[in-house]
Amino acid sequence: MSYYEEQDLHNFDKVGEHAPELYEKFMAWYQACQEEGALSKREKALIGLAVAVTIQCPYCIDAFTNSSLESGSNMEQMTEAMHLASAIRGGASLIHGVQAHNAHDKISM
Repeated sequence: MSYYEEQDLHNFDKVGEHAPELYEKFMAWYQACQEEGALSKREKALIGLAVAVTIQCPYCIDAFTNSSLESGSNMEQMTEAMHLASAIRGGASLIHGVQAHNAHDKISM
């Protein structure tokens, strides 16, 4: 048994039990964001997967892996999307090292 249980994804609607109007608005927005628009459903599913991996949400990873596969992506495309998102996350972490350099420069003056 682990902290994240796969079946919990199927119980997501429980978070709306005490604020159903907010849950319904969230779900409408969430679903609308995945509809065909300037980006295809396939492109949006790949973006969702890449974001899910970088924020490390196992439920989102499952959902967007399924969406990516259902919309016609293959593992090579999904892997490239995950690598790009991970590289951006790594770069975003590294660029914050400039703050350490700035602090060093202030203290060392």
